[in-house]
Amino acid sequence: MAQRPYDLLIFDWDGTLMDSVGSIVECTRATLAELRIPEPEEAILRGVIGLSLAETVERLASGNLDDEVTRRIPEVYRRLWHGTFHDRSFLFAGVADMLGDLADAGYLLAVATGKGRRGLTRDLETTGIAEHFHSTRTPDEARSKPHPQMVLDLLDELGVGAERALVVGDSIWDLQMASSAGVPSVAVETGAHPRERLLEHSPRACFAGVSDLPGWLRDPTGDP
Repeated sequence: MAQRPYDLLIFDWDGTLMDSVGSIVECTRATLAELRIPEPEEAILRGVIGLSLAETVERLASGNLDDEVTRRIPEVYRRLWHGTFHDRSFLFAGVADMLGDLADAGYLLAVATGKGRRGLTRDLETTGIAEHFHSTRTPDEARSKPHPQMVLDLLDELGVGAERALVVGDSIWDLQMASSAGVPSVAVETGAHPRERLLEHSPRACFAGVSDLPGWLRDPTGDP
């Protein structure tokens, strides 16, 4: 990777680096059950993954819940996630070594996630990969995806032009965020949205998993 096609790689977290989408769906189900809220189809539950918790609540509630129940959704979800479901999530195989290799190759690495700051900090500490990232953004510091603020803030902080950055994500929210920021993107099929939905947003490549990224970076004109 002596000649890097990009300078900055901006990763989503859940579903891209962390195998956590199933746990997030189950935690959401448990939250709805505790609050006696009718459960929507799984496609709807998976579809909101990647958004901030506040925006997820807004989309799931859709004005059909009273204010007290709507207010309690984030409170219950956070309690269940940190108390039970967090420990059911793990990095995808090879992620730690891949990030180390990319950092050694000279790439700047960053995270832009819909996860809150508390959750991301905990994940970075428990996985031991915090050292690889030059900066991170969550909805606690910037507007939620698909708004481009997280990406724009990272570009500004790290001094990288939009054309020299790449967003790597598993959801249409990641790809829309990248497009709105004028940044190219690639998609992975390990998360919230199926391949056909990801391809609708014209990523430069769509991988079976994030471990395919380094090979593609060596030859972005070829097949992953």
